[in-house]
Amino acid sequence: METLLLDKDDVEQNTPMAELVSAVEDAFTAYERGDAQMPAKSYVDLPQYNGDFRSMPAYLDAGEWDAAGVKWVNVHPDNPDRYDLPTVLGTMIYSDPENAYPLSIMDGGQLTMKRTGAAAAVATNYLAVEDASSMGIVGAGVQSYTQLEAISKIRDIEEVVVSDLEEERVARFIEHFGDDFDVRAGPISEAGHCDVLSTVTPVESPIVQAEDVGDHTHINAMGADAAGKHELADDLLLAAKIVIDDHEQCTHSGEINVPYAEGTLTDDDIYGEIGQIVTDKKEGRTADDGVTVFDSTGLAIQDVAAAHVVYEHAKQHDIGTGFDLLGV
Repeated sequence: METLLLDKDDVEQNTPMAELVSAVEDAFTAYERGDAQMPAKSYVDLPQYNGDFRSMPAYLDAGEWDAAGVKWVNVHPDNPDRYDLPTVLGTMIYSDPENAYPLSIMDGGQLTMKRTGAAAAVATNYLAVEDASSMGIVGAGVQSYTQLEAISKIRDIEEVVVSDLEEERVARFIEHFGDDFDVRAGPISEAGHCDVLSTVTPVESPIVQAEDVGDHTHINAMGADAAGKHELADDLLLAAKIVIDDHEQCTHSGEINVPYAEGTLTDDDIYGEIGQIVTDKKEGRTADDGVTVFDSTGLAIQDVAAAHVVYEHAKQHDIGTGFDLLGV
């Protein structure tokens, strides 16, 4: 048997976004129904290197397929300047749950970006207005690209407003998508008055205020992935219909973690988890809803679902480098 080695380009090439969105929704469904195992994300803090490691294991049974794997990922902010490396690196080990054979080792960075966009698309499909045609993005870093790529698969997005303090990043984003969308730079308030808004920044002091968003805007709050991070003002959150991906993760490191820790926001202010909505245990957007917020921390089940899609496509198209890892 061989283990398939898949680099960043291989992952990119073998991740059809529409199929990935469906697989991530299947993962949310399996988790809600108790057909998944996802131990808590574990952290190895390395203050001497201004960084950390995180391990994210999971298994899920989606009915027609099941899958298992673990992602080993880091955050080292000094990497770009000191080592000419990305801040976030990641490696995904994808295994056969029946016999534990390591089917693939693949780039986890590209995988993370793809599945993060797909998760936002799942939430947008259930929480945004049906005729959404405009999208705002706050933060034009690498994560912003898959937000638009994925969400445009489930809504007919025509107009895009992107806001970022660095003009060069905005220019690169516009150049990348300019042939496919009416995309332009704008302030946060213009981005926030689009039908859909994705925030993908690492800030610890809210930059999106209540007055910055439209009356019926759906917000994907994607930037908070550690305690202390906080993109949306408390009064905006408290007035919104809040949907989270996982209670433990979101209250510890998601968008709601700061007001939750302070007691400003409580469980009574959380409408439910995305799994409850995709399984029809709770309604998505209703006619009475105003602003909706999806608080996404990123779950290991999403990584495993994405790895399943990538591996199956790569194997089908004979892409990647096979090697005998175990010598059997």
